[in-house]
Amino acid sequence: MPSFTSGGSRPHLAKITWAVLCAGGLGLGAATAQTQPAAATPQRGGELIFALNSDPASFDCQATTTYAVLHAVRPLYSGLINFDPETYPDVKPDLAESWEVSDDFKTYTFYLRKGVKFHDGSPLTSEDIKVTFERIVSPPEGVVSVRQARYQDIERIETPDAHTVVFHLSRPNPAMLQTFASPWNCVVSAEKVKQDPRWPERNILGTGAFKFVDYTPGSMWRAERFDDHFQPDKPYLDGYRILFMKDAAMTNGIQGGQIHTYFVSMNPSQYGPLKAAMGDRVEVQSSPYLCKHDIFFNHEKPPFNDPRVRQALNLAVDRWGGAQALSRITNVKHVGGALRPGGPFAIDPQELEKLPGFSKDVKASREQAKQLLADANASNLSFKLSTRNLQSFTPLVIFLTDQWRQIGVKVEPEPLPVSQQKASYMAGNYTVGLDANCYEADEPNDQLALYISHDRSPINFSRYHDEELDALYDKQKAALTPEEREAAIRAFETRLINEAMTVPLAWWERNVVLSSNVKGWKALPSQYLNQDLTDVWLEKP
Repeated sequence: MPSFTSGGSRPHLAKITWAVLCAGGLGLGAATAQTQPAAATPQRGGELIFALNSDPASFDCQATTTYAVLHAVRPLYSGLINFDPETYPDVKPDLAESWEVSDDFKTYTFYLRKGVKFHDGSPLTSEDIKVTFERIVSPPEGVVSVRQARYQDIERIETPDAHTVVFHLSRPNPAMLQTFASPWNCVVSAEKVKQDPRWPERNILGTGAFKFVDYTPGSMWRAERFDDHFQPDKPYLDGYRILFMKDAAMTNGIQGGQIHTYFVSMNPSQYGPLKAAMGDRVEVQSSPYLCKHDIFFNHEKPPFNDPRVRQALNLAVDRWGGAQALSRITNVKHVGGALRPGGPFAIDPQELEKLPGFSKDVKASREQAKQLLADANASNLSFKLSTRNLQSFTPLVIFLTDQWRQIGVKVEPEPLPVSQQKASYMAGNYTVGLDANCYEADEPNDQLALYISHDRSPINFSRYHDEELDALYDKQKAALTPEEREAAIRAFETRLINEAMTVPLAWWERNVVLSSNVKGWKALPSQYLNQDLTDVWLEKP
C-alpha cells in the first residue's frame, strides 16, 4: 500500500480505497491541448488578471454553489487537505501536513502544520478546524450550509491538542478523505465565527496565499500576496485581480491583453476564433468536465407535484440529437445520467437508453409524453423557465423551448443574474428551472446529494422529500465493496429518472483559454479545483 511523508514528524498513511482506485489512473485527469514545459523555473512577481461573469453573492464558501464565489475567495483561504492537480483525484497536504484513517473508515485524524497564521497575524489551531466543520455539519440559526448532507456522517470532532483534529464518523465512509479535500471547505477563524456565526458572509479572514485588498461590485476584486504564508516561497504572484464582465467581453479581453484568462470554460465558438487570431500567444487546455445541466421541477407548485407532468417534460427532450447540435456552439457534449458519462460510476450507455427521456426513439417518447399530459389534464401546460442570463445558457434555453413546444407546451424563458437565480431556487420562488451543476470529483456522495430530500440537502432545488432515495444514498455511501455501492447507485439513478424528480439534461467538456505566459496552472475536470493560485506564476518576456 503506497505511503508518503509530507515533511511532518508523523507518517502520512495514504489509504487507497476502492473508490479512489476506481477514479484514479483512468484518464480522468486533464488532457491538455498544449503541455507547459516541466523544466520551467517559476518567476516571482506580476498580477494575474482574470474574468468572472458574475459578482459573488456572498463571501461564505459554505453558503453557495457558484464558482463566482469560489474563484474570488478561495485564494484567500486554505483547506484541511486539497486535491493534487498533478495526480488528481489523489489528495495532498494543505493545513494538515499528515493524516491517518482507521481500518473501519470511521476515524480520520489530521495533524496540522505549526506556525500557520491568519491574515491578521493570529495563529491557526485545531479549534479553527473544529469550528469550521461544525458550522458545516450543524449550521447555527441563520447560517446556510448547502453541503450539509455530505458531512452528516460526522458524529463528533475532537481536538486533543492545538495541532491535532480527530473526526469520528457514525458509520463507515470510505470516500470521506475526498470530502475533506473539497475546495469549498474554507477554514475560517473560530474566534470570528463564535462572535458572529454569519461573519464570513461579508468578511474574509483566511490563511491562504493571498489576502483581500478591495472589491467594487460589478467592476473589480483585488488581492495581494500574503507574505507570512506557511509556504515561505509562495505564492509567486504579487496578487490577482478579477474584472467582472459578460461572456462576449471576455474573448475581447483576452485578445486585447486586458485579462489573462477566464477559468471556467469557453465554448468552441469562443475559443476557436481566439486561437486562430492569437496563435501561440494563447493555449487551450481541455479536459473532461464534471459539469452538467439539470432540469428542476418545483414539487411544491402544481402541476409539477404530479409525476406524469414531470415525466412528460422529460420524455419530450431529444438528448442525443441535442448534444450533437449543441456541442458545436456550447460546452455541452455528452449524454449521461446523474453521474459523469465515462466516469468510474457512470451507468452503461445501453442501460441509459432504456430509461425514460434517454431513448433514441424520440417520436415514440413524445407520443407517450402527450398522453401523460392528457391523463394529468395538463395538455395546455405553460410555465416560466427560470435560468441564467448568460450567453452560454441561451442555446440550451432555445433548445428546451423548442423540445417542449413539440408536445404542445408553451415556455416563457426567465433569465436572471446568477446570484438572483440561485436565491430564487433556494427560496423555492420558481416553477421549472434549468441550471448548471458542477462537482470537484467523480464522487457519488457529492453528486447525488443534489437529489436527496430537500430537508436533508438544501441544494435539492426541486424541494421534494423521498425516503427511498435517501435510503439508497446512505446505502451507497456506507458500502464497503464496489458491487454493493454500484447496485445502490443504479437503483438511486433509476428511481430518480423514472419519477422525473429532477432530471439530468446533458454533460459538458471543459476548455480554458490562457495567455501563454500563465504558468503553473492545470485544467482539471472541475472549475472548482486548482483555484487557490498558490503555484501560478507569470513568465516575463
